[in-house]
Amino acid sequence: QVQLQESGPGLVKPSQTLFLACTVSGASGPTAFYYWAWIRQPPGKGLEWMGVISYTGSTYYSPSLKSRTSIARDTSKNQFTLQLLSVTPEHTAVYCCAASKTLIIGTSDKKLYDYWGQGTQITISS
Repeated sequence: QVQLQESGPGLVKPSQTLFLACTVSGASGPTAFYYWAWIRQPPGKGLEWMGVISYTGSTYYSPSLKSRTSIARDTSKNQFTLQLLSVTPEHTAVYCCAASKTLIIGTSDKKLYDYWGQGTQITISS
């Protein structure tokens, strides 16, 4: 059983860089070849797909976030990470990581993902 756990700073000041990690446990065999995504939900709004990294390291990003977003893998820590540059209060959201056996681009429908983290609240405020 794959488990995902997000970790992050909680509070970030505007213009700073947000760095989040998703620790993956239980991934072996077929699940080692999954796709690993970041999705967020701002307060009072729907889920927003941010980007995904494949088991080969290929990345795909939301066009609206591509210029400030970077997703990477750290296989030594069984983690994949999200870096969001120059954050603003509009980036306040619950950030979640998710895993799927097929490549999903641009969709945050929970039913399409095989595993989902609990999410971590990130507030952008001075």
